[in-house]
Amino acid sequence: MSNQPQQAGAPLADAPAAVEVLESELLVRGRVWDVRRDRFRFGDGELVRDYLDHPGAVAVLALDEHERVLLVQQYRHAIGHRDWEIPAGLMDLPGESGLTGAQRELAEEADLQAERWDLLLDLFLSPGGTSEAMRIFLARDVRAIEHDYVRGEEEAELVPHWVPLADAVAAALDGRIQNAVTVSAVLAAEAARCRGWATLRDPDLPWTARAAARGERSR
Repeated sequence: MSNQPQQAGAPLADAPAAVEVLESELLVRGRVWDVRRDRFRFGDGELVRDYLDHPGAVAVLALDEHERVLLVQQYRHAIGHRDWEIPAGLMDLPGESGLTGAQRELAEEADLQAERWDLLLDLFLSPGGTSEAMRIFLARDVRAIEHDYVRGEEEAELVPHWVPLADAVAAALDGRIQNAVTVSAVLAAEAARCRGWATLRDPDLPWTARAAARGERSR
């Protein structure tokens, strides 16, 4: 790993940094994620930063044969809104791959299965304050399925809505939908569609960003 700046002429890319963590303290043990404080070497000195230590998450932009996107409206207490979202969930099952997690979330939240999967987008959700890495998949050739999973709590009220991709893009650009994952996904899908889907990647690509962002370096 290197701490050197981006080299002129090199492809634009985030780069892992070889920063030595001197001390890591668990400040809050949360129900889903934790708050951690790290002391680490940086330059000629040391820095201390607090951050939300997150297990990572996946999301699914499901697209039907009419180029409609599957959205669900869900209550989110932290923002006090019922926002529009694509199906998504935590990577909280040991050993589960990103693709398997996405397939599980699509079934649990939307009662759907897809025959075609592609990797649409990788994100760091808020790198200034959380280690959360998000992988967004594009699911096509979808069909309804039956399963035993029972949605509870906020998810109990989820109702799937199929929205034309163009309408979802317009809602994002107009500021009518503001969920960061949903906005990123619909804009990326529109950009990929305009490029004949040539930007899509292998859904089984290694997810190194998630492995590096889960606090494993300091535990």
